[in-house]
Amino acid sequence: MSAATAAVHVEEAGDHGPLLLCLHGIGSSSAAFAPQLAELSAYVRVVAWDAPGYAKSPDPADPMGLDDYADAAAALIRERATTAHVLGVSWGGVIALRLATRHPELVASLIIADSSPGSGTDEAKAASMRARSADLAELGPRAFAEARGPRLVSPDAPDELVRRVVDTMADSVRLPGYAYAAESMASADLRAELPSIAAPTLVLCGEQDRVTGVEASQAVAGAIHRTAYVIVKDAGHLANQEQPGHFDAWVLSHLRITAAIPEQESLPCL
Repeated sequence: MSAATAAVHVEEAGDHGPLLLCLHGIGSSSAAFAPQLAELSAYVRVVAWDAPGYAKSPDPADPMGLDDYADAAAALIRERATTAHVLGVSWGGVIALRLATRHPELVASLIIADSSPGSGTDEAKAASMRARSADLAELGPRAFAEARGPRLVSPDAPDELVRRVVDTMADSVRLPGYAYAAESMASADLRAELPSIAAPTLVLCGEQDRVTGVEASQAVAGAIHRTAYVIVKDAGHLANQEQPGHFDAWVLSHLRITAAIPEQESLPCL
């Protein structure tokens, strides 16, 4: 792993408890986890990265594949703790799953949100994922974000959330980092390795996810032996941003079981 890869930008909150590492989706950044940084940091140390080549992180010196992203996440864990609970959204969930098979000793548990076994499970999905890089090159980050962002939330999402999602994407994506990420997703098919994951896993999916869809989340949940599966009502693909109260409550419930988080002031009811 190059020095540029290691020097990723992170946002951190919380000064006690186990480590919760948050890995964002392919069109986002650490800004996607603002609700989790604000709320879950009362219970755990929350670290959210800008993936290599995204937002405030430097461009990687060389092309990166899925293993490279998993190794970069592993380096963040080793810098701060012996293990981490890893929360991955969409592409971040695919990285988290590979992290759990490549560095199982570092993963105390997984929270996989609105994700999949990878776009490589379907030729059409893989081709569509690879085509995104050309779209970004042609349109530029702002127009690219305005075209893609609204589909990431439910049709009834408030305008303010849609604007925030679009702004985050526009401020986060650029080439070549986005192209490396898209290729890592397009070539990923984790179905064969998911049954080997030993870490207890919470799989969440927005009820109205129009991007990966509930079937893809079900495929993840069904393949991992120690899994709980939750549908987040009134949420699209970015369930952690659209329904943060419900999402965070489920994550906290999972952490109470897997990390023995003590009872304190509670988040809103599930």
